[in-house]
Amino acid sequence: MKKKQHSDEQILKILREANETTAAATPRSHSITEQIVYRWQRLYDGMQVNDVKEFKALRDEYQPLKKLLAERDLEVDVMKEINTKKW
Repeated sequence: MKKKQHSDEQILKILREANETTAAATPRSHSITEQIVYRWQRLYDGMQVNDVKEFKALRDEYQPLKKLLAERDLEVDVMKEINTKKW
């Protein structure tokens, strides 16, 4: 995975600047694409720095739980398949 180039504070600063100026001028001044700005707006618009840090902590906590659920569902499917076969 590519290393993150911008901190949470920098992202929020860029988003505030994008709201004040045109959408095309902000990405050029920070050497990023317009698509990145729109993606950040979708994720972080209206948040403060503390909100972003809390959001990321919750997302990191959620990932292992999601993996455990997927593994359990796979085990259930395998057990169903084993039970339906006639030996």
